[in-house]
Amino acid sequence: MTLTINDTTMTSDRTPHTARQAPGRRHHWEVSWLPGQTLDRNTTITAMILADTAAHGDLHEGHRLWPHIQGWAAELGLTGPAAITQISQPPRDPAPQQQPAGGQLAPQQDRASGLPDKEAAD
Repeated sequence: MTLTINDTTMTSDRTPHTARQAPGRRHHWEVSWLPGQTLDRNTTITAMILADTAAHGDLHEGHRLWPHIQGWAAELGLTGPAAITQISQPPRDPAPQQQPAGGQLAPQQDRASGLPDKEAAD
């Protein structure tokens, strides 16, 4: 397990999940498996340790690491199973939507379904 912590990024050699300093927000961080949330640096380290440990695979209640998983997840406001489920999803880019060429804004996405919000396009 190697967690690399820099001034603006955090990466691991065991998981594709990453963390980065939130753009324009010096003391706030974004973690790829917790989209839409901003965390402080210490909580981000906890989230990355949890993702790194979960990359071990086959974590379940009764596993020798489970008490740690539950404790770290609780620090993030999650249960152990919920954290493992989220971590098992591929990383999401926390970057805001880019503006397409020609000065046109991209359609807003409906947060629940991920589909374009037709009312927002009107």
